[in-house]
Amino acid sequence: MAIKVLIVDDSALMRSLLSEVINSAPDLEVVGVAPDPIAAREMIKTLAPDVLTLDIEMPKMDGLDFLARLMRLRPMPVVMISSLTRSGSEATLHALELGAVDFLPKPRMDSAASIEACRVEICEKVRAAYSARPRVPVKPAIAPKPLLHEPFEAPRGNPGGFSERVLQEKLVLIGASTGGTEAIKEVLCSMPAKMPAILMVQHMPEMFTASFARRLDGLCQLRVKEAEHGEKVQPGTAYLAPGHSHLSVRRVVGGYVCELAQSEPVNRHRPAVDVLFNSAVSQVGANALGVILTGMGKDGAQGLLALRKAGAWTIGQDQDSCVVYGMPREAATIGALEEVAPLKEIGQRVLARLGGSERRGLRA
Repeated sequence: MAIKVLIVDDSALMRSLLSEVINSAPDLEVVGVAPDPIAAREMIKTLAPDVLTLDIEMPKMDGLDFLARLMRLRPMPVVMISSLTRSGSEATLHALELGAVDFLPKPRMDSAASIEACRVEICEKVRAAYSARPRVPVKPAIAPKPLLHEPFEAPRGNPGGFSERVLQEKLVLIGASTGGTEAIKEVLCSMPAKMPAILMVQHMPEMFTASFARRLDGLCQLRVKEAEHGEKVQPGTAYLAPGHSHLSVRRVVGGYVCELAQSEPVNRHRPAVDVLFNSAVSQVGANALGVILTGMGKDGAQGLLALRKAGAWTIGQDQDSCVVYGMPREAATIGALEEVAPLKEIGQRVLARLGGSERRGLRA
């Protein structure tokens, strides 16, 4: 039986385009199109769609308001369709916090190439949303970001207080895709300000990574920023791969630097998690801690396996807490994971492992 999709968008042209794209897949069927949330509400009752695609700026009711009400009263898989603007990306990130499964930028209507490039991605994201685990949005308990002049004090129960050697030599590497924005936020918000640097890859377009980094920076005790080519990796900072480039790490005298490359996609992604993980095999080795979170596909699994073989500690998110159990499942299947844990425990396990490295001594 085909996956039933309801399209909600105020543009008749976009409704037509999305209908054509989705109906071109044999396992997908558009059962209705709605020009606004008020019409969509009635269609949901009568058509019982499996997946909703939702625009943000619409008449009668804002897409975010509608999403918040929908997830409270009738939770269902939602894929956001957003414009590639700063305001659009900020709103999309808020939609993911409200419970949307995934998002994608609107294809350019004046470009056949853009439409064709989006065809596979749109259908894949609808399928992934259909199989995703419903997530009830919960407002996290996040400590306010400390003022720069305040002395660091590790939260109670948090190992923290790492030596300069651990701070400079250890690196935490994180890869995620579908559902990853909320998963990364939860992991980072459990981290103290003073800890080894973190390098991250989240599959998302360029404008979204900039907004995502700013959002995390305002929530976490860590400093969070987009990675820049050639910049020195500093403790207490999390570096997010920009949406236009692969992120790699390179060892230099006194530490590490970030490297960006606009080379061909890997596993159909740029940035790709495997690129980051594989770069750390020779450059960081056993001093790396590899983390793979919720996501569709298999990106990062082979790189994580290579890291584990190089002596790095690795952990993956468990099935029950994943929005889409794809990337962690592939990593588990090929033996890339040393540990598996629910999302709420991953940050603390990373910190405990870092604290344990103090007692065992660093491995070169």
